[in-house]
This record gives sequence, C-alpha cells and structure tokens, in this order.
Amino acid sequence: MRRVRLGMVGGGQGAFIGGVHRIAARIDDRYTLVAGALSSNADRAAASAVELGIHADRSYSDFETMAKAESARDDGIEAVAIVTPNHMHAAPAVAFLKAGIHVICDKPLAATPQQAAQIEAAAATSQARFFLTHNYTGYPLMRHARQMIAQGDLGKIRVVQVEYAQDWLTEATAPDNKQADWRTDPVRAGGGAIGDIGTHALNLACFVTGLVPQALSADLHSFVPGRQVDDNAHVQLRFEGGARGMLWASQVAVGHENGLRLRVYGEKAGIDWSQEQPNALRFTAFGQPPQILTRGAVGAQWARIPPGHPEGYLEAFATLYSDVADAIINDHIADLVPGLAEGMDGMWFIDACQRSSVADAAWVLR
Repeated sequence: MRRVRLGMVGGGQGAFIGGVHRIAARIDDRYTLVAGALSSNADRAAASAVELGIHADRSYSDFETMAKAESARDDGIEAVAIVTPNHMHAAPAVAFLKAGIHVICDKPLAATPQQAAQIEAAAATSQARFFLTHNYTGYPLMRHARQMIAQGDLGKIRVVQVEYAQDWLTEATAPDNKQADWRTDPVRAGGGAIGDIGTHALNLACFVTGLVPQALSADLHSFVPGRQVDDNAHVQLRFEGGARGMLWASQVAVGHENGLRLRVYGEKAGIDWSQEQPNALRFTAFGQPPQILTRGAVGAQWARIPPGHPEGYLEAFATLYSDVADAIINDHIADLVPGLAEGMDGMWFIDACQRSSVADAAWVLR
C-alpha cells in the first residue's frame, strides 16, 4: 500500500495536538512524515525536525517557503497537516491550497469569519482538497448511528441533545500553561468553549442526524474573573424539518474530564452515546427494552481490533486520516470526513452564538 507523503505546520516541541495527528497518521501506516515548518521559533523547529526524523533540508523556517519548495519537488509532500492555534489556520491553508497540496486542518476552521472566507476562496480555485479533523466522526458507533438514522430506524428526528463538558479551565490558569494560554486569548482562539469544544458538539450532532441548523439562541458566559472568552455556553437550536436541539459546552463543569455526549430522539426510537464510553451505543425503540449495541458487533467496518478490545480517541483520528489517504491515492470523495462545508458551519455557529449572546440570547437566523 502506497503511503502519502505528509508535511506538518506547527506541532513542534511542547505541542499537544501535533503529536495526536502524527500518531493518527501512523496507526494504519498510511503516511510518511517527510517535511515540516514545526514552529515559528527556528531553533525549536530544527530540534523538533531532528526528533521526528525529518531531514534538515526539509525542515523549514516558515510555511510559505515550505509550500513553494515542496510543490516544486518531484518527491514533494502530497498533503499537509495544519496543527497551529486557530488564528494561524488560514494563512498556511491558503498557501498550500494555492500550491496544489491537500490540506488536513485541525478544527475549528479559523479564528474569524474573514479568515474562513479566505480559505473558502482558495479552495474554490485549487485542485487540492481540504479536510477538517472533527475526529469524533471517526468513532465506529457514531458512523453506525448515522446509518441507523439515515435508514429510518429512529423515524423522523424530533429532539437532539448534545453536550461537551470539561473542567480544566475551572480556575484561572498560569501564564506558562501553553494549551490554556492561546485558547483563552480571543485573538488567537476566536471563541472560547464554543470554538474549542462547542464546534465539536455541533458537528457530531449534525454528522449523525444529517440535520442542518437554521437558527440558534445562545447564552455565553465567562465565570472565571478576567477571562476574555466564554467558558460556558447554553445554545438552543432549531433544525430544518422542525427538530429542536440543545447544546451545552462548558470548560468549568467540575467533575467532567471530556464529557462529550449525544442523545437523539425520533418518532420511533432514541439513541444515547458518550465519548468516555465510546464502544457502547444505547438504542431504545418506543415501548421496548433498551438495547446496548457494542463496537465490533456493529460498525465493524471501521474497527481495527476484535470486539471487547476498546478503541477510542486516537483510533477515531486515525480513521479520518486513513479515509483521507484513500481519497488522495484513489482520487475519490471522502464522504465521511468533514471538510470545508462543515468548517464553514462551525464558523457560522461561533459567530451566531456571539451575536446572539450580546443581544440577550436573541434568535439568529442562518
């Protein structure tokens, strides 16, 4: 099986999400990391390249130089993973799309609607493709739930409840907390909890149900004194077709580590799934006892190991990376991988939540 030649922007020493992307790319042995602009700090970028086995002549000091040089090589990268803070997604994405190199970008799409529009414009004129790593769509049971809803097992959807609760920002964070530093900076992050985890919750709800939100009403709040971005959000959603939804995203929910949960209720049945117990899906037909569907018994086409051996976060990320590799090598559409449209959905969500909240939770139409 041919491996895709991969580059990376960001993800150098001390970065969390870059390591996750590299592990995901390696799990199914579909990629070879051969180039990178791994840090804006030249010394850190060079040291990171050495640690990752990237040759010195393919370790770049900036992404513009990397895009130009790699697109000119016969053995240049075919795809680039962008794993920088949100405000640094647009510029490298545009540069690589213009260079004809496929882009795999961490979520959300950008920090502002203007930056997102720049990516959209570049993608419209590029032969390369854009992929967005909303990794929870890679869980086997979420893909199976999507199939169940599409084939009518739940009937017409009435209610969607999704929440993403964490507690790691319950208190003010120290300046040397690199992960918290940029996520609580409105310039670099664009949004607080709504951007960091709320977009994940919305994306998963839409991915599984196939519904498109038409309007929302949001109450955003920052509980930690001095914090400049929201750390808690309650959002009402109205979907096309009449379904109603509620989204809660919080990073001050004491006792929750990574509590992403999705519940969907239709005319005939309902489902309930939690990311912290990702290998079980509760399905209940009206008037019948609940059933527990397990990963392996269903969704086996997206599983790697036998039933009873749990798969989780890294494997879900790897599923997206393998789908992208198939799309690049075989030149077909990766139907189950979020892309530019889903990224623009997320940017509408962030912007609409912020506009609604400052207007006392007024409804914002799409």
